[in-house]
Amino acid sequence: MKYVFFATLLWLGVGPLRAQDSTAVRRDTSTTPASTANPSADDLLAGLTDSTETQPLLPHKMLFTQRAFWGPKGLLRSMKIAPLTSEGRIKELKVRRTMLVAHQIGGFVTLAGFVAQGLLGAKLYNAKGQDYVDTKKWHERSATFINITYGTTLALALTTPPPIIGTKRGFTTIKLHKYLAIVHLTGMVATNILAHMIGENPELKPYHRAVAYTTFGAYAASIIALKF
Repeated sequence: MKYVFFATLLWLGVGPLRAQDSTAVRRDTSTTPASTANPSADDLLAGLTDSTETQPLLPHKMLFTQRAFWGPKGLLRSMKIAPLTSEGRIKELKVRRTMLVAHQIGGFVTLAGFVAQGLLGAKLYNAKGQDYVDTKKWHERSATFINITYGTTLALALTTPPPIIGTKRGFTTIKLHKYLAIVHLTGMVATNILAHMIGENPELKPYHRAVAYTTFGAYAASIIALKF
Protein backbone atom coordinates (compact mmCIF):
# COMPACT_ATOMS: atom_id res chain seq x y z
CA MET A 1 0.00 0.00 0.00
CA LYS A 2 2.79 2.38 0.82
CA TYR A 3 4.39 1.99 -2.64
CA VAL A 4 1.05 2.36 -4.35
CA PHE A 5 0.41 5.59 -2.42
CA PHE A 6 3.78 7.14 -3.46
CA ALA A 7 3.32 6.05 -7.06
CA THR A 8 -0.06 7.76 -7.15
CA LEU A 9 1.41 11.03 -5.80
CA LEU A 10 4.27 10.91 -8.33
CA TRP A 11 1.85 10.40 -11.20
CA LEU A 12 -0.37 13.30 -10.06
CA GLY A 13 2.65 15.66 -9.82
CA VAL A 14 4.29 14.83 -13.18
CA GLY A 15 1.07 15.02 -15.20
CA PRO A 16 0.43 18.78 -14.72
CA LEU A 17 4.14 19.54 -15.34
CA ARG A 18 4.00 17.81 -18.70
CA ALA A 19 0.80 19.63 -19.59
CA GLN A 20 2.37 22.99 -18.64
CA ASP A 21 5.52 22.29 -20.71
CA SER A 22 3.50 21.32 -23.78
CA THR A 23 1.52 24.56 -23.54
CA ALA A 24 4.72 26.58 -23.36
CA VAL A 25 6.06 24.85 -26.45
CA ARG A 26 2.90 25.56 -28.41
CA ARG A 27 2.99 29.23 -27.32
CA ASP A 28 6.61 29.59 -28.47
CA THR A 29 5.96 28.00 -31.83
CA SER A 30 3.09 30.39 -32.53
CA THR A 31 5.18 33.56 -32.06
CA THR A 32 6.61 35.63 -34.93
CA PRO A 33 10.16 34.69 -35.97
CA ALA A 34 12.85 36.95 -34.50
CA SER A 35 14.12 38.00 -37.90
CA THR A 36 10.68 39.47 -38.76
CA ALA A 37 9.82 41.09 -35.43
CA ASN A 38 13.24 42.65 -34.90
CA PRO A 39 14.80 43.81 -38.20
CA SER A 40 18.54 44.12 -38.29
CA ALA A 41 20.43 47.42 -38.11
CA ASP A 42 21.35 47.07 -41.79
CA ASP A 43 17.67 46.93 -42.76
CA LEU A 44 16.88 50.04 -40.73
CA LEU A 45 19.85 51.91 -42.22
CA ALA A 46 18.78 50.90 -45.73
CA GLY A 47 15.27 52.22 -45.12
CA LEU A 48 16.60 55.49 -43.75
CA THR A 49 18.87 55.92 -46.75
CA ASP A 50 16.02 55.27 -49.15
CA SER A 51 13.75 57.82 -47.46
CA THR A 52 16.50 60.44 -47.55
CA GLU A 53 17.27 59.86 -51.20
CA THR A 54 13.63 60.13 -52.25
CA GLN A 55 13.04 63.44 -50.46
CA PRO A 56 12.44 66.15 -53.10
CA LEU A 57 14.91 69.02 -53.28
CA LEU A 58 12.27 71.54 -54.36
CA PRO A 59 8.73 72.15 -53.09
CA HIS A 60 5.85 71.23 -55.36
CA LYS A 61 4.38 74.75 -55.30
CA MET A 62 6.50 77.82 -56.07
CA LEU A 63 5.95 81.37 -57.24
CA PHE A 64 6.06 81.64 -61.03
CA THR A 65 9.14 83.87 -60.72
CA GLN A 66 10.85 81.35 -58.43
CA ARG A 67 10.08 78.56 -60.90
CA ALA A 68 11.44 80.69 -63.77
CA PHE A 69 14.78 81.11 -61.98
CA TRP A 70 15.08 78.19 -59.55
CA GLY A 71 12.74 75.53 -60.93
CA PRO A 72 14.01 72.17 -62.23
CA LYS A 73 14.23 73.74 -65.72
CA GLY A 74 14.71 77.32 -64.54
CA LEU A 75 17.08 79.86 -66.02
CA LEU A 76 19.79 79.34 -63.40
CA ARG A 77 19.58 75.55 -63.81
CA SER A 78 19.80 75.73 -67.61
CA MET A 79 22.79 78.06 -67.46
CA LYS A 80 24.56 75.72 -64.98
CA ILE A 81 24.87 78.60 -62.53
CA ALA A 82 22.95 76.77 -59.79
CA PRO A 83 22.88 72.98 -60.38
CA LEU A 84 20.06 71.21 -58.59
CA THR A 85 21.97 69.15 -56.02
CA SER A 86 21.77 68.63 -52.26
CA GLU A 87 24.89 70.72 -51.71
CA GLY A 88 23.58 73.38 -54.05
CA ARG A 89 20.25 73.57 -52.22
CA ILE A 90 22.05 74.13 -48.92
CA LYS A 91 23.81 77.13 -50.44
CA GLU A 92 20.55 78.36 -51.94
CA LEU A 93 18.84 78.29 -48.54
CA LYS A 94 21.61 80.52 -47.18
CA VAL A 95 21.09 82.88 -50.12
CA ARG A 96 17.35 82.78 -49.42
CA ARG A 97 17.88 83.81 -45.81
CA THR A 98 20.12 86.74 -46.83
CA MET A 99 17.61 87.90 -49.45
CA LEU A 100 14.69 87.69 -47.00
CA VAL A 101 16.61 89.74 -44.43
CA ALA A 102 17.27 92.35 -47.13
CA HIS A 103 13.57 92.14 -48.04
CA GLN A 104 12.59 92.96 -44.46
CA ILE A 105 15.02 95.88 -44.28
CA GLY A 106 13.71 97.21 -47.58
CA GLY A 107 10.19 96.88 -46.25
CA PHE A 108 10.87 99.12 -43.26
CA VAL A 109 12.73 101.66 -45.40
CA THR A 110 9.79 101.78 -47.82
CA LEU A 111 7.37 102.13 -44.90
CA ALA A 112 9.29 105.16 -43.67
CA GLY A 113 9.09 106.58 -47.20
CA PHE A 114 5.32 106.06 -47.19
CA VAL A 115 5.02 108.04 -43.96
CA ALA A 116 7.08 110.92 -45.37
CA GLN A 117 5.10 110.80 -48.62
CA GLY A 118 1.83 110.97 -46.70
CA LEU A 119 2.94 114.02 -44.73
CA LEU A 120 4.10 115.79 -47.87
CA GLY A 121 0.92 114.88 -49.68
CA ALA A 122 -1.26 116.28 -46.89
CA LYS A 123 0.78 119.50 -46.92
CA LEU A 124 0.59 119.71 -50.72
CA TYR A 125 -3.21 119.80 -50.70
CA ASN A 126 -3.22 123.07 -48.73
CA ALA A 127 0.00 124.63 -50.06
CA LYS A 128 -0.02 127.68 -52.31
CA GLY A 129 2.48 129.69 -54.30
CA GLN A 130 6.15 128.89 -53.82
CA ASP A 131 5.34 126.61 -50.90
CA TYR A 132 3.27 124.50 -53.29
CA VAL A 133 6.12 124.34 -55.82
CA ASP A 134 8.68 123.31 -53.20
CA THR A 135 6.38 120.78 -51.54
CA LYS A 136 5.44 119.25 -54.87
CA LYS A 137 9.12 118.86 -55.75
CA TRP A 138 9.84 116.98 -52.52
CA HIS A 139 6.64 114.98 -52.97
CA GLU A 140 7.81 113.81 -56.39
CA ARG A 141 11.28 113.00 -55.05
CA SER A 142 9.87 110.93 -52.24
CA ALA A 143 7.60 109.15 -54.74
CA THR A 144 10.65 108.23 -56.82
CA PHE A 145 12.43 107.00 -53.69
CA ILE A 146 9.44 104.84 -52.73
CA ASN A 147 9.14 103.36 -56.20
CA ILE A 148 12.80 102.35 -56.14
CA THR A 149 12.77 100.83 -52.64
CA TYR A 150 9.37 99.21 -53.18
CA GLY A 151 10.47 97.69 -56.49
CA THR A 152 13.72 96.41 -54.98
CA THR A 153 11.91 94.92 -51.99
CA LEU A 154 9.38 93.26 -54.29
CA ALA A 155 12.10 91.85 -56.56
CA LEU A 156 13.87 90.31 -53.56
CA ALA A 157 10.68 88.53 -52.52
CA LEU A 158 9.84 87.27 -56.02
CA THR A 159 13.30 85.98 -56.97
CA THR A 160 14.45 84.42 -53.70
CA PRO A 161 15.25 80.69 -53.86
CA PRO A 162 12.28 78.51 -52.82
CA PRO A 163 12.18 76.91 -49.36
CA ILE A 164 12.99 73.25 -48.78
CA ILE A 165 9.31 72.40 -48.22
CA GLY A 166 6.05 73.83 -49.48
CA THR A 167 3.69 76.19 -47.69
CA LYS A 168 1.60 74.92 -44.80
CA ARG A 169 -2.06 74.18 -45.29
CA GLY A 170 -4.65 76.50 -43.84
CA PHE A 171 -4.50 80.19 -43.06
CA THR A 172 -1.11 81.49 -41.91
CA THR A 173 0.49 84.90 -41.38
CA ILE A 174 2.69 84.27 -44.42
CA LYS A 175 -0.40 83.84 -46.59
CA LEU A 176 -1.93 86.98 -45.08
CA HIS A 177 1.28 88.81 -45.92
CA LYS A 178 1.00 87.64 -49.54
CA TYR A 179 -2.68 88.56 -49.84
CA LEU A 180 -1.99 92.06 -48.54
CA ALA A 181 0.95 92.28 -50.95
CA ILE A 182 -1.48 91.87 -53.84
CA VAL A 183 -3.54 94.75 -52.45
CA HIS A 184 -0.67 97.20 -51.94
CA LEU A 185 0.95 96.23 -55.26
CA THR A 186 -2.30 97.07 -57.04
CA GLY A 187 -2.49 100.29 -55.04
CA MET A 188 1.07 101.25 -55.97
CA VAL A 189 0.28 100.89 -59.67
CA ALA A 190 -2.98 102.82 -59.34
CA THR A 191 -1.36 105.59 -57.27
CA ASN A 192 1.35 106.19 -59.86
CA ILE A 193 -1.17 106.23 -62.72
CA LEU A 194 -3.42 108.69 -60.93
CA ALA A 195 -0.43 110.87 -60.01
CA HIS A 196 0.39 111.35 -63.70
CA MET A 197 -3.26 112.06 -64.53
CA ILE A 198 -3.79 114.73 -61.87
CA GLY A 199 -1.98 117.40 -63.94
CA GLU A 200 -4.71 117.34 -66.59
CA ASN A 201 -7.51 116.15 -64.29
CA PRO A 202 -7.31 117.91 -60.89
CA GLU A 203 -10.64 116.34 -59.90
CA LEU A 204 -8.79 113.03 -59.47
CA LYS A 205 -6.94 114.28 -56.39
CA PRO A 206 -9.41 112.75 -53.87
CA TYR A 207 -9.15 109.38 -55.62
CA HIS A 208 -5.36 109.61 -55.65
CA ARG A 209 -5.30 110.32 -51.95
CA ALA A 210 -7.77 107.53 -51.13
CA VAL A 211 -5.77 104.97 -53.11
CA ALA A 212 -2.52 106.17 -51.53
CA TYR A 213 -3.91 105.78 -48.00
CA THR A 214 -5.31 102.33 -48.84
CA THR A 215 -1.92 101.29 -50.22
CA PHE A 216 -0.16 102.53 -47.09
CA GLY A 217 -2.63 100.71 -44.83
CA ALA A 218 -2.25 97.41 -46.69
CA TYR A 219 1.53 97.77 -46.74
CA ALA A 220 1.76 98.50 -43.02
CA ALA A 221 -0.61 95.61 -42.23
CA SER A 222 1.50 93.21 -44.32
CA ILE A 223 4.56 94.08 -42.23
CA ILE A 224 2.68 93.80 -38.94
CA ALA A 225 1.28 90.41 -39.99
CA LEU A 226 4.78 88.88 -39.96
CA LYS A 227 5.34 89.96 -36.36
CA PHE A 228 2.41 87.98 -34.97
